Amino acid sequence: MTDHPHAMNGAKLHATAKLRQWLPAGALAALIATAYAFGLHHHLTLAALAENRDALRSFVGGNLGLAVLAYMGVYVALVALSIPGAAVMSIAGGFLFGWAISLPATVTAATIGSVIVFQVVKTSLGAALASRAGPMVTRLSKGFAENAFSYLLFLRLAPVFPFFAVNAVAGLCRVPLRTFVVATVVGIIPAGFAFALLGSGLDGIIDAQKKVNEACMAGPDPAACTYSLDIGALVSPQLLLAFGGLGLVALLPIAFKYFKKQKS
Repeated sequence: MTDHPHAMNGAKLHATAKLRQWLPAGALAALIATAYAFGLHHHLTLAALAENRDALRSFVGGNLGLAVLAYMGVYVALVALSIPGAAVMSIAGGFLFGWAISLPATVTAATIGSVIVFQVVKTSLGAALASRAGPMVTRLSKGFAENAFSYLLFLRLAPVFPFFAVNAVAGLCRVPLRTFVVATVVGIIPAGFAFALLGSGLDGIIDAQKKVNEACMAGPDPAACTYSLDIGALVSPQLLLAFGGLGLVALLPIAFKYFKKQKS
């Protein structure tokens, strides 16, 4: 007795559909694992930028268009592969190109990288979750989707939520692509502008740190001297509080809806 040809074809189509569904997620996971295995995240530091600033400035001066495209390509990969260092990259953009060029380049690249993660999660994990979700998960997902723009704007502006996690959550909740893109662009601009301005003034900080290091090297214990630039020294608590405040403002429409519903 042989299997019915229609049943066999159906099984093959089902297997192919499953492969197509999970292939993007598998490929992204493999790329993320490879990036971390090679330690790429260790090279994205302000100290590395300071050490190579003359070579980078020389390249940018003679190849501005190519340099901007290369910067955007690295930024897209950084976001899509969940490699820590977006703030360092944004500062580097302001340092190399000035805020007027780096801000639109950063916002565009970060949005593209975010959309890649969002679409992969939405088509793979999000589709699987939707098919198996219980009533509580369904309600939570629906609540997020109904106020997706405000929630996403809050998550983008508040400085405590990892960029990759926000992309994944939006994909799991199956937020409309247009809403995701608009909220991401609007949410990235304040931090992108702030970091670009920090980068524009980084030369003075690098020179000051270099003088401190040179003075230390001339002292009695040069072996104890280290040349380092810490992003924490550039990002003040006041800046983080400002971003947190902007995030709370983004939640006001949701609060207004809630209180209006309670009154009615």
